[in-house]
Amino acid sequence: MKVTIVIFSDPKNGSEEALGRVFNGLAAAYDFKQAGDEATIIFQGTGIRWIGELTKKDHPAHELFEAVKDQVAGVSCGCADVFGSSEEATKSGFDLIKNNPVPGTTGMSSFRKLLSEGSTVLTF
Repeated sequence: MKVTIVIFSDPKNGSEEALGRVFNGLAAAYDFKQAGDEATIIFQGTGIRWIGELTKKDHPAHELFEAVKDQVAGVSCGCADVFGSSEEATKSGFDLIKNNPVPGTTGMSSFRKLLSEGSTVLTF
């Protein structure tokens, strides 16, 4: 099975809903990883802000993030530019994804490419 988990939730709003979404996205990645499936994680939209949060050792989802961070394909480059997180993403060692050359951006994730490669896309 091939799956891509896309994290859209925004940690800036500070809600339990946002934390629940990222936690469940990471838990889904962990589930697929444990089963030996091909799973990748992409941070998109305001979800790119999670990189700065999840790398903090005192964050409630840090341990789970550490267990699946090898599955992170990267963060949307255009979204990182717009929402001010490209430095955090780069500093954390994650790739900036720009395989969809959206006009007016430095590029974003291509969902069409993911689907054409047979990946099921789950959003959180």
